[in-house]
Amino acid sequence: MQVPSPSAREAASMYGTAVAVFLVILVAALQGSVPSESPWPYHVPLDPEGTLELFWNVSYVQETVHFQLLVREPGAGVLFGMSDRGELENADLVVVWTDGDNAYFGDAWSDQKGQIHLDTQQDYQLLQAQRTPGGLSLVFKRPFSTCDPHDYLIEDDTVHLVYGLLEQPLRSLEAINASGLRTGLQRVQLLKPNVSTPALPADTSTMEIRVLNVLVPENTTYWCHMTELPAGFSRHHIVMYEPIVTKGNEALVHHMEVFQCTAGFESSDTSGPCDSRMKPGQLTHCRHVLAAWALGAKPFYYPEEAGLAFGGAGSSRFLRLEVHYHNPLMIQDRRDSSGIRLHYTATRRRFDAGILELGLVYTPVMAIPPEETAFVLTGYCTDKCTQLALPGSGIHIFASQLHTHLTGRKVVTVLARDGQERTIVNRDNHYSPHFQEIRMLKRMVSVYPGDLLITSCTYSTEDRKLATVGGLGLQEEMCVNYVHYYPQTELELCKSAVDPGFLRKYFHLVNRFNSEEVCTCPQASVTGQFAQVPWNSFSRDMLKALYGFAPISMHCNKSSAVRFQGEWEQQPLPKVISRLEEPAPRCPAGPSPRRAGPTGPTVVSIGGGKG
Repeated sequence: MQVPSPSAREAASMYGTAVAVFLVILVAALQGSVPSESPWPYHVPLDPEGTLELFWNVSYVQETVHFQLLVREPGAGVLFGMSDRGELENADLVVVWTDGDNAYFGDAWSDQKGQIHLDTQQDYQLLQAQRTPGGLSLVFKRPFSTCDPHDYLIEDDTVHLVYGLLEQPLRSLEAINASGLRTGLQRVQLLKPNVSTPALPADTSTMEIRVLNVLVPENTTYWCHMTELPAGFSRHHIVMYEPIVTKGNEALVHHMEVFQCTAGFESSDTSGPCDSRMKPGQLTHCRHVLAAWALGAKPFYYPEEAGLAFGGAGSSRFLRLEVHYHNPLMIQDRRDSSGIRLHYTATRRRFDAGILELGLVYTPVMAIPPEETAFVLTGYCTDKCTQLALPGSGIHIFASQLHTHLTGRKVVTVLARDGQERTIVNRDNHYSPHFQEIRMLKRMVSVYPGDLLITSCTYSTEDRKLATVGGLGLQEEMCVNYVHYYPQTELELCKSAVDPGFLRKYFHLVNRFNSEEVCTCPQASVTGQFAQVPWNSFSRDMLKALYGFAPISMHCNKSSAVRFQGEWEQQPLPKVISRLEEPAPRCPAGPSPRRAGPTGPTVVSIGGGKG
């Protein structure tokens, strides 16, 4: 649909009006109302320069997200929206633009070439547009699900937000091609869980773990900083933590994590890039997560009956802070002292919270062939392990942090009982390895002895020429879900990998099929053998089949890294006879008030800007 044509008089003066008229109060018959009472609990800067800022809130009753977009330098307009992986192609967009005289607001979409099209179903609804001291403020809303094939389905997953700035007035929306714009992306979780905030104990103290006046690198960098707990620091409970971001660096500090090192680990290094002298010691020995924050996340509160224990006898006094700086514009001479503030109490709560590691063992026997678009690997926490390690009253999972390395695209953990999938613990179908945070669950998930936990990761190796094996290195892969639960048990790691003997059979089979091209000699490493595999349809299909039927090696480990007593090698692959069905999007049946909006863009008359 085209933007309504201007009159002859307007056409004669088209483009004669300065772009500045776009920054005025826009007057239109707007449907809906702006949410009241603390309407914007969530906020994220969209671009590193602070030109665009997004605020939002969520109504689960109305299944609607309200947005406020602040544009400090609007020029001739702005595109904002969502896409599968952060591209401006095949994106669901809202566009505000001017033709030089009039301003327009419209729901739009982009095709695979980046061409913008007006959507015939206008699901973004403008509520308010006005000039503020900081620029142009746009308030609008959109339902979670619209059942429009051109619209993004807003779920609990990571959402890749995209934007683009228009510099020149346009005769129509279709004149825009995203490939020629100044664009960018930001990742957030839009649908934050609606959970209550517990009150903090009266004796709560705080500890700030921060980098020290770091010169922000002119690229994307993981910065590590070591710190020590005070001498004689006794056992305490962490009950809440929150980010500390240096003012002005909100768009540069992408995410942060605090890790506790293993008992007995000593460190003399203090601060520097994580991939320099600090590897592999600190990355290998300082992996116990105490806190994790990412852009858009609010302070993290533990349930009022539980806290995360740290300090005291038998634990390391060393902590590692890791800060991910994202500086695509290579901004120079920016100093940063960001970090995380821990809120803790000496009055320990009823339960110690624990962190249980689910998924795949870090081993090269689990591998992804090159040039795959969606290869799935699955790790198990078997019923045998939970039967042995969990108390009869079970454990209660309240939060989860999903983790892969660079090729991870989806992660899900499912709880199964008696051979039937019962509930999803956590899932992210738009997972990004560049956006990892501990997420509160909407509802606690209780796990009892004999339950099965299945963690599956989907990978894309389209740009790789060799197999990607499992391991600790960034170019290797992981499939992990760190679940936060209470009460704490001895079980700290419940993961699996394919039986190595069956993998050797796979290499022998591929070798015979491909005329002895793969070295299967005893001295050849698993990584080396995978590197020699000719990746044809046979070797790919056979590897996928191997992972789907071969026995597994189970790691049912205590915090001491010692397995629980029992037989854990060549365990049968768990059987699941009933799967959960994918929930279908809730589509309105026929015309409804929320779908009865305009079929074209909102034509906005300009007042008070020309004189």
